[in-house]
Formats: sequence, C-alpha cells, structure tokens
Amino acid sequence: MDFAFDDVQVELKTQARAWLEQRYPLDRDWDAPQDDRWQELGELGWLDVAEAGLGFVEEALLLEEMGRALYPGPYLAHVAGQAEANGLAFDGEGDVESVDPTRPLRRVVGGTRGESARLRAAMAAEAVGVAQRALDLGVEYAKTREQFGKKIGVYQAVSHALADTYADVELARSLAYWAAWCVAEEDEQAPLAAAAAKAFAVEAAVAACERSIQVHGGIGFTWEHPLHRFYKRALWLEGFGTRPSELRGEVAEALLGASVAV
Repeated sequence: MDFAFDDVQVELKTQARAWLEQRYPLDRDWDAPQDDRWQELGELGWLDVAEAGLGFVEEALLLEEMGRALYPGPYLAHVAGQAEANGLAFDGEGDVESVDPTRPLRRVVGGTRGESARLRAAMAAEAVGVAQRALDLGVEYAKTREQFGKKIGVYQAVSHALADTYADVELARSLAYWAAWCVAEEDEQAPLAAAAAKAFAVEAAVAACERSIQVHGGIGFTWEHPLHRFYKRALWLEGFGTRPSELRGEVAEALLGASVAV
C-alpha cells in the first residue's frame, strides 16, 4: 500500500505554508490583537474540505502548518470539535485565560465527557507543526551563532540536542499521519492511533521547544524572542484533555488487553 501524499495533498501543504508565513510571520506584532482571518480561510476552502473532495488527512496537514505558524484562530476546534453535534454550548461567560495567550478556552455546558479520536489526532498534527518550527529555529541559530570562533552547531551539546529533536519530530509526524489516516478511513485502530499520536507528539513539541530555548542560550529566554510563544502552545496541547501518561495507559490496555496503572 502506498502511503505517500498525492500531488493535491503536497500542493495543499505547500500553499498553506506560504499563506500562513505571509500572514503570520515570526516578526509580527504579538501584542496586537490576533486576527484569525476566518473569512479568508473560508475563501480558501479550508473550512469545508469535503466540498473539495478532501478529508481529515488534508485537515491534519493544514493543522500541522498552522502549528508551525502559531495560528491564533479556532481552526483546531472547527476541525475536531463540531460542538453542536456533541451537544455542547457556551455558558455565556466568555473566554477563559490559558497558558497560551493566543488560545483562550471557553466554558461549555452539556455534551459528552472525554475526547474523540478526531480531536486527539488533530492535536497531534498541530503539535508536530509546533515541534518542527522549534527545531527549525534551533538549527538556524546553531548554523549562524558563533562561539570561540566556531559555529555552535559543531559542539555536541548543541548538535546532539537538535538531533534528538529531529528524531522525535519525525516519529511524531509518522504517528500523527497514521492517526489522521485511521480517522479519515474510520479504521478500527483510530482510537489506538490517535491516543499514541497525541501522547507522543505533544510531549515531543514541549521537548523540542525546551531544547531549542537551551540552544539559543540567553536570547532564547527573552520575552522578545518568539520561542516562548511556541513553548506555551506546546504546553497548552500537552495539558488539554487527557494527559500523555494516561494516553499511554490506554495504548497499553489496548495492546495488552488489561488495565495498566499510570
């Protein structure tokens, strides 16, 4: 079976990255109100991919690129939530602050408890994008920053950290794509795949940001550098819903057929 992306999917991912980089550059005014450009997303067809004959795999690709750009809008909720279908309703008290100021929460009432495989797979895809951007920033800095007359990337403390992140990102991406495919195909392994993908990808995103901050040294800890914003998104993804340790317990139970303490 061929799991490679087709030309349409490759083009969608490429165009999404170009659009997001133009509208959400790293040097944007982070303190200004963040415009989610929802109408433009609708015009691009991202809000109803089914109309274009596409599905959840394509939405996962968009979410990955949105994570890389730190998109501030509610696309994750749009793709994974469909709140009305689950009987959810806002309680009217407005936004609730979270660790990520670009992503407030809303209080909801009604609905069912727990997370769907679709939501977990969507969060995994976005986490991959966050992790990839943290890796990109770390690699770029290691290639340009000099210390003692050498690029810092030649030092093992830097190169090994980035190599570990690269390995984590690739595994997280593989798991996220597997989960997206299972959800799209309504495969019986979708719950298992989504739990595995979310558990690994969100932790990989947190670790990627932490390593990149360390690689950047003092500048990585400053408020002016964007890395802390990606770190906060990664922490949001890790902390929302079922924690990674609990997800690994679900995976172990599914594979071993017995409850596993976490």
